[in-house]
Amino acid sequence: MNFQRGRSREEPEINLIPMIDVLLVILIFMMVTTTYAQISGLKINLPQAAGETTSTKEVRQVDVSVDATEHYALNANPVNFTNVDKLAEEMRKAANGAPSPVIVINADAKTPHQAVINIMEAAHIDGYTSITFKTENQSR
Repeated sequence: MNFQRGRSREEPEINLIPMIDVLLVILIFMMVTTTYAQISGLKINLPQAAGETTSTKEVRQVDVSVDATEHYALNANPVNFTNVDKLAEEMRKAANGAPSPVIVINADAKTPHQAVINIMEAAHIDGYTSITFKTENQSR
């Protein structure tokens, strides 16, 4: 028997607001407690430049880094610099036989000019013609 004729039963509903609050708290907790992996390599303070980024194609890229104390690294692997010919040989190994990789020079803002010229000369010895420099955007 239905003694409550005028009343209809309320349908149960799921309240999403508390669930969203719990998920946001979990998200904030994860963001605060996560440690981000540091890229091992040289500490480099890149020079500032204002320019547009270019689109990159699927081309072999060799990252050559040099810091202010003239320590070199190829693709984040430290290299002992003795002369330009040795650096050219190491660049050839890092290119893995690619015919014309893009050489990306990551030079510290306080790097001596000769260190950058050494990288460019080593690329010239190997016959690599695509050379570019990595910079940071100017903070305005």
